[in-house]
Amino acid sequence: MKNIRPIKTQDDYNWAIAEITHYFDNQPEPGTPDGDRFDVLATLIEAYEDEHYPIVAPDPVATIVAHMEMSGLTQKALAEVFGSAPRASEVISRKRALTMDMVYKLVQQWHIPAEVLIQPYHLANDDEGRVRRRE
Repeated sequence: MKNIRPIKTQDDYNWAIAEITHYFDNQPEPGTPDGDRFDVLATLIEAYEDEHYPIVAPDPVATIVAHMEMSGLTQKALAEVFGSAPRASEVISRKRALTMDMVYKLVQQWHIPAEVLIQPYHLANDDEGRVRRRE
């Protein structure tokens, strides 16, 4: 394979992106030399991106707020899901952690993925920066 090298720097990464871009308009057949080169470049790029540009799991409260904004929902709608206006306010202001019952209701009614909602996150009273787990 011509010119394949490890991606150790941003310059190496930029080179690899430029090299793989040539294949986007005319993707090579698997098992051919160009197909193998494409696969190796893609693997190297993915490994570099995983290390240098990790995707952080979204914060549950930020996810709820974003969902509300994108869907045109208000805190009143969240209160209807939880069955309590004070609970909705406490969750949004990070004074109360989500319970499994709240998570279940959000999954069922708003279709927010459970794996996002069950992530540990900080509450407003976490002076020491500790992460609270839900009950």
